Amino acid sequence: MKTLSNILLGITGSIAAYKTADLVRTLTKQGFTVRVVMTDAATKFITPLTLQTLSNQPVYVDLFETEMEHINLARWADAILIAPATADFITKLTYGHADDLLSTICLATTAPIAIAPAMNQQMWNATITQENCQKLQQRNIKFFGPATGSQACGEIGAGRMLEPLELVQCLQNLTVKQPLQGKQVLITAGPTREDIDPVRFLSNRSSGRMGYAVADAAAAKGASVTLISGPTALTSEIPTIPVNSAKDMLETVMANIPNTDIFISVAAVADYRPVQQIDHKIKKNSELLQLDLEPTEDILATVANQPNPPFTVGFAAETNDLDSYARNKLKTKKLDMIAANQVGIEGLGFDSKDNMLKIFWDDGDIELPRCSKIELADKLLDVIIQRFFHD
Repeated sequence: MKTLSNILLGITGSIAAYKTADLVRTLTKQGFTVRVVMTDAATKFITPLTLQTLSNQPVYVDLFETEMEHINLARWADAILIAPATADFITKLTYGHADDLLSTICLATTAPIAIAPAMNQQMWNATITQENCQKLQQRNIKFFGPATGSQACGEIGAGRMLEPLELVQCLQNLTVKQPLQGKQVLITAGPTREDIDPVRFLSNRSSGRMGYAVADAAAAKGASVTLISGPTALTSEIPTIPVNSAKDMLETVMANIPNTDIFISVAAVADYRPVQQIDHKIKKNSELLQLDLEPTEDILATVANQPNPPFTVGFAAETNDLDSYARNKLKTKKLDMIAANQVGIEGLGFDSKDNMLKIFWDDGDIELPRCSKIELADKLLDVIIQRFFHD
């Protein structure tokens, strides 16, 4: 992979722009040549003169200042880093707007583009922002962060720009060929909820931790990741599509399955839902309450039985006969691989930080011993990668 030497740093109008002075200095100390392009709003937070002095390069702001400069800069850059990237600029990039120098360069370049988001936590978590980030990831635009912590507005949450040293490390990692680079990975996580009435639902103990850890591990190995999540208390730096029921999850999966290379179904999807959903709260009385249940949609089987299915990995949580149930699910659903874990053991499985897995495929299996779900997810991805490229 091409070694990066010329970095075009795009700065947009966020308070985090004050960190770019340190970022430029750190990049130049690491041997990068840095040219800065600022939006007009960015100049309200830090001056072009400051960045010109630190980079020892001209700083660009005006689209019409120099003829064809956007083309020259687009060709000069080995990589473009937009830090900080506001919600507004992310939207502009998503829809191909080119009304200033920075957005025009992004359209005109063939260099890899990376985004370091910086915004209020609610703006980051907004549905439209997450949808925009997902679209950009599908175009192989990388996201560095955001980090979680206290924000300039006084709130706490995801939306902080990564620190300069972290951004430099992320840029350096772009020069290393990752095993899933260029691959689209779709992951489901968390439980589903099947409504009984407006205040009650059927669900399970899934916390979503394993699915979120798998999504992080896939992204760390270079994949463009889409995470579809049932209701959890977790947040992710990966663009996430929230869903509620099994039906919602199936519809969202199928809408995103085209061009997916690997599908990993970590979600604990409810097996049954009420036949009838009552539109008012059911009142308690002395009589027995009977619920009629029907099977929910089989997401795994639906994906695996597509004409040209992605490499499909399922999960199985079992209380007994782990090997037998897992292998049967692997065969009947026509999966490429299944990861099974024993539940009911204290400190493992649902709503815990640790787990252990036994992974099965047609002609083999492997056991991954107990460890944190973060470490386990990384080991699981290594197995998936090996089988994906082997097949």
